[in-house]
Amino acid sequence: MTPQEIQDIFFVECEESLAAAEAGLAACKAGTPRDDTVNAIFRAVHSIKGGAGAFGFAALQAFTHALETLLSDVREGAVPITAPLVELMLRALDVLSDHVTAAREDGAAPEDGALLAELEAAMAVKGGVAAPKPARAAVSDSGDGGALDDLDLDALLDDLAGPVATADWVVKLRPHAGAMRHGGEPLLLLRELALLGAVCRGCDTDAVPVLGEIDLHQGYLGWTFSVPHEVSAEAVRDIFDFVGEDCAIAIGAQAAMPPVRIEPVTPPPPVQDQAAAQAPTPMTPAPPSQPPPAATGQSIRIDLVKLDRLIDTVGELVIAQAMLVQRLQNDNFGACDELAMLEGLTRDIQDSAMSIRAQPIGSVFSRVPRTLRELAASTGKSVALHLVGESTELDKTVIERLGEPLTHLIRNAVDHGIESPAERVARGKTPEGTLTLSAEHRSGRILIRIADDGAGIDRARVFAKAVEKGLIGPEAQLSKEEIDNLIFAPGFSTATSVTKVSGRGVGMDVVRQNVKDLGGRITIDSEEGKGTTFTLTLPLTLAISDGMIVKVGDQTLVVPLTHVVESLRPETKDVQGLGVGRMMLNVRGRFIPVVSVGQAVGALGAIERPEQGVLIVVDTESAGQAALLVDNIWDQRQFVIKSLDTHYRSVEGVAGATILGDGRVALILNVDTLVATSLPGLEAA
Repeated sequence: MTPQEIQDIFFVECEESLAAAEAGLAACKAGTPRDDTVNAIFRAVHSIKGGAGAFGFAALQAFTHALETLLSDVREGAVPITAPLVELMLRALDVLSDHVTAAREDGAAPEDGALLAELEAAMAVKGGVAAPKPARAAVSDSGDGGALDDLDLDALLDDLAGPVATADWVVKLRPHAGAMRHGGEPLLLLRELALLGAVCRGCDTDAVPVLGEIDLHQGYLGWTFSVPHEVSAEAVRDIFDFVGEDCAIAIGAQAAMPPVRIEPVTPPPPVQDQAAAQAPTPMTPAPPSQPPPAATGQSIRIDLVKLDRLIDTVGELVIAQAMLVQRLQNDNFGACDELAMLEGLTRDIQDSAMSIRAQPIGSVFSRVPRTLRELAASTGKSVALHLVGESTELDKTVIERLGEPLTHLIRNAVDHGIESPAERVARGKTPEGTLTLSAEHRSGRILIRIADDGAGIDRARVFAKAVEKGLIGPEAQLSKEEIDNLIFAPGFSTATSVTKVSGRGVGMDVVRQNVKDLGGRITIDSEEGKGTTFTLTLPLTLAISDGMIVKVGDQTLVVPLTHVVESLRPETKDVQGLGVGRMMLNVRGRFIPVVSVGQAVGALGAIERPEQGVLIVVDTESAGQAALLVDNIWDQRQFVIKSLDTHYRSVEGVAGATILGDGRVALILNVDTLVATSLPGLEAA
């Protein structure tokens, strides 16, 4: 593994540590801090500091050290957990996140002088452990590991002449062979001690053999450090958390140097006789093989390129399986049981491969608290965050592209939805608003809701603004849902002035487009005076889905199953005309428009009368429910989504293409766009 790859892993771990610290501080803010919560926050910050030192990110390491010192005081009970302290540490965590970003992107470190002063002022001993005496080491900030090479051990030993305070105590350590064999670096441990303010008082070289007998993998040296009295033994032991028995340490006022442990290397026994070595050994009955118990919670890091290659291969397997089924059915082979088994295995492999790419949506939700803190500072509003379903999993690609639309919706909720504290009190509400983010699986999709308890959508104001901008006529008759959807029009905004948060009319149209690009849709449910809920309905994955394969004239098309409500063969009395060329379907007393797919895609020889074909009732974002008229339904199965933009060009009303079992290419319908463009009076979604 190259140094750059190791560094990339460090930054991934930084994101995980930041999320863990954010969750812990959120628990403290909610008034439920526990010892293990504070310990988890401390470990997260400590991990970032250790990696920062290893890669030479001096600014990141220095800031993290200050925050870690304050957390150490909290963990030891020297500093009580109060609301102002939690707010301070949350702000420090935001700056720490900026430091990580600057280190990752090789950018300028954020200004942190004022915050460092606040952290130091909050410590148990001001000026004590806040600014420990650094080791005289030239620390490089290049991120290439230069700090390790520049650690001047002789400079540390020069400090032998310095006075030892009577209250100082001693740490003695001696790395064993295992530390080097497992990739450890003892000099990093020495640096960590120096950063705590410890001073190297001597290096024990008595166990070093003559040059010809030195084993480079053994540990011969030991070090003695004097540690300031204000540094706790726990803080020192934390340095050796991941070393275990590979490094012996002794702590105390009169600690004895740990003994040398030379680990013998046992060579393989020599083969005396080549023929004897190759001769078979007598076989004895082996005990029944017992699989080792699976360790829970274990994980490995996988290169995303390799994972994408696996998903592509699984997609080709799905296509091959569909082709085999088609061929055997056409040739009338009696292999139904084997085909069913193959189909089941293919589905299991697909589900397993997709689960590898699945990640909890909590990784997206974890970024929201900082956004709310920034919005609270700029708007003067107080907002409590309530999270539900953080463990809900969906595809990594969807998660990565979900951050921007969620941020827009949260900013919109705080700026436009939730009232100021004074307004809320005047309306009989609590001064603090509530923003609820929830996620759940439903029918092969994921539903994400962003709900606020604010003023709701002022539909009269939205309508007037739409008329002013020429989006609708003043005499237009719109339903509540249609008025709500006007906020997604490009350039639309009801803000009276432009602020840092909103007012330029850029945002909600971008949200809708981003959600559509993910193959999803967004709906609004708002009640004036009580709040607004935005619901995002998204696919679990962007690679493989389920759909109905339908015949329309000379075309074979795919209708994504996520849009399908039901399918039926109507009777003549169930279909009624409306105006010129418009038909409505009576579905249990409710009329929905009929859309001829044949006319929409220009298919030749398509059925024109609903009672002669099949109607598929679908749910759309912009037009509610509609009935798609097709000739018949051929099959319902999985399909692999191929992008038209990549292989051809974008086509209106088409979401992509797939390969059928007989080798033909079938287009996948974009149901929302198809319905919206086929019904007069509705814009394309």
